[in-house]
Amino acid sequence: MITVHHLNNSRSQRVLWLLEELGLEYRVQPYQRDAKTMLAPPELKAVHPLGKSPVLTEGPATVAESGAIIEYLLDRPGGERLRPAAGTPEHRRYTYWLHYAEGSAMTPVLLKLIFSRLPRQPMPFFVKPIARAIADGALKNFVDPQIKLHLDYMEGELAKSEWFAGSQFSAADIQMSFPIEAAAARGGLAPRWPRLHDFLRRIHARPAYQKALQAGGPFELLS
Repeated sequence: MITVHHLNNSRSQRVLWLLEELGLEYRVQPYQRDAKTMLAPPELKAVHPLGKSPVLTEGPATVAESGAIIEYLLDRPGGERLRPAAGTPEHRRYTYWLHYAEGSAMTPVLLKLIFSRLPRQPMPFFVKPIARAIADGALKNFVDPQIKLHLDYMEGELAKSEWFAGSQFSAADIQMSFPIEAAAARGGLAPRWPRLHDFLRRIHARPAYQKALQAGGPFELLS
């Protein structure tokens, strides 16, 4: 039996979605973030040394990292439905977006979260203006322009095809869902990017996506 070690409001939500798209049986082992630090609980380190989610276990196998989990699950019968045939232009695009999601797209979104929270952290009152100035400068001069750059890029790529890898929905779209949802929740996904908004509407309407939400519990990135 596949077990998804699922941390609330995390990347593991898209693993549940993939499992639902593939129609595979699985069980959810839930974990809750620390309410103050928002970090994963130490119990996850008993599953994987980094103590992060997603982690998938199946028999003796332990698989971490979203992209690696996707490839692991698609290597079984039925996985070809969500992975373009090797050697095709669609497969090259699929591979690119599978890695781009975490390798490039998530970095500025995470920096946005970090610098936005920095001035609200406990610190001596006389340090707060300095921390706020540093955070505001980083957001204005680097983070926000980088987010705009990536959103413009993704918007333009969706003008070329209905889905990220081509005309057919693939696991690359599942992988790309998290940075786009994170940008919508935290990174300022404005109406100027209508194709990205349409992408979110289309994936949210998929029955497998809705089933994954029921399995994983509240997903506050959507609020």
